[in-house]
Amino acid sequence: MNHSRWKTARTRALLGEPAPEAPAVTAARQEIRYALALGQAVYDRRTALGISQTEVARRAGMTQPQISRIEGGDTVPTLPLLERLAGALESELDIHLVPGSEAEVRFHSPAA
Repeated sequence: MNHSRWKTARTRALLGEPAPEAPAVTAARQEIRYALALGQAVYDRRTALGISQTEVARRAGMTQPQISRIEGGDTVPTLPLLERLAGALESELDIHLVPGSEAEVRFHSPAA
């Protein structure tokens, strides 16, 4: 870091301004938010149905630890796996993504 950048960073810190975030960090944070939104949606639907992670795993052809990792936001499943999850949760899956905004992920009962 050169002196000019250091001085700018020091001034911002003294003024209480947050340092600008690197684009890679911003992208990583967004990916984490997506994973957590999906995990919460799986958890919400599973508990609404009153079934265990083990039962969801059995229905989706997965293992209970895989379901746990999805619910915990530790992994982002592929599209075919999302389709299997929706079937296991007797649901349709809606994912609404708007750049620079929070993701909306929702499992809901199929339309009649």
